[in-house]
Amino acid sequence: MPGGIEAAGDLATGALLARSVEPRAGEAHGEEAHGACLNCGTPLVGRHCHACGQAGHVHRTMAAIGHDIGHAVFHFEGKIWHTLPLLALKPGELTRRYIAGERARFVSPIALFLFTVFLMFTVVANLPGWSFGDSDFLKPGVAAGMMEARTKLAEEKARAQTALVTAQKSLAKERADTAPDADRIVRLEKRVAASLKARDDLAQAERILPAPTTFNAEGAPPASNDNWLERKFNHAKENPKLLLYKVKTSAYKFSWALIPISLPFIWILFPFRRDVGMYDHAIFATYSLTFMSLLVIVLALLGAIGVPVWMLWTAAGLIPPFHIYRQLKGAYRLSRAGALWRTFWMLNFALVTTTFFVVLLIYLGVAD
Repeated sequence: MPGGIEAAGDLATGALLARSVEPRAGEAHGEEAHGACLNCGTPLVGRHCHACGQAGHVHRTMAAIGHDIGHAVFHFEGKIWHTLPLLALKPGELTRRYIAGERARFVSPIALFLFTVFLMFTVVANLPGWSFGDSDFLKPGVAAGMMEARTKLAEEKARAQTALVTAQKSLAKERADTAPDADRIVRLEKRVAASLKARDDLAQAERILPAPTTFNAEGAPPASNDNWLERKFNHAKENPKLLLYKVKTSAYKFSWALIPISLPFIWILFPFRRDVGMYDHAIFATYSLTFMSLLVIVLALLGAIGVPVWMLWTAAGLIPPFHIYRQLKGAYRLSRAGALWRTFWMLNFALVTTTFFVVLLIYLGVAD
């Protein structure tokens, strides 16, 4: 229940944040207002103040708050139902129309992107199979327990070696005696054999335990005080679940960074096109990333209801290239050949962008 409440809270937060980015986008709202603007004092002409843009009518009731939340979460002022079908089926047309200035009908790219990212993390975080398991190997304290076990094994092996040497010396002395005791020699031989077996068994157990460098930073060479990267790496190895949590949180907060990271790579594909600029590429990238986030949500939900994994992987491999091709061809008015070769390079650039973003997340995870 707490997870569901938190998920609903995240979804509402995403919708409200998206609405704050796009409080009005060309649509009319409210009634004719009279008097002075309550924000700046300018005499009102029409529904909004022409000086600061504030609405003439300001509602101060709890019902108004509920209405705003309801619109933000469930309606998005109705524009989302014009936007999503085009984003899925005609992404190039949506991108081109928005860049051309058709704003009142569609949700802005950044508002929809923010909402979708919140929705994606909310859905994925609450579905089975999308969280890191509670492996005992990753639990805090187990690494220290492994080191303690290795230490005790080393101590026992040293004691077994000492007992073996003592028994061998006693046996050699008894045999060298002028009147050796046959019974004592038999007992000493048994003691030597038992000590030898104990030492070998302990050595075998020590070899079976994982090497310190495979599970615990304490087994690695000590980090020097001036080696920041090595210290952070050892700390991350010591508590990998904490690192994974930090990476997830950073991905949640900094997903917007994918947009500026993508822009130089998109620009490379259109170096001589004077009719398109960075703004056009930013709209393209934001709508494209939004669709990919929605695709992750859909595939996650399909996986949760039992759709075969091979079908999900097939969809994940085929849908993104096709969508990118459609969006490139429509948004930039390209020929089929031009859209195809740009799609090929766009997919390669996407791998580079994703790798860079993951490295950024890992850096943020170990930098705290």
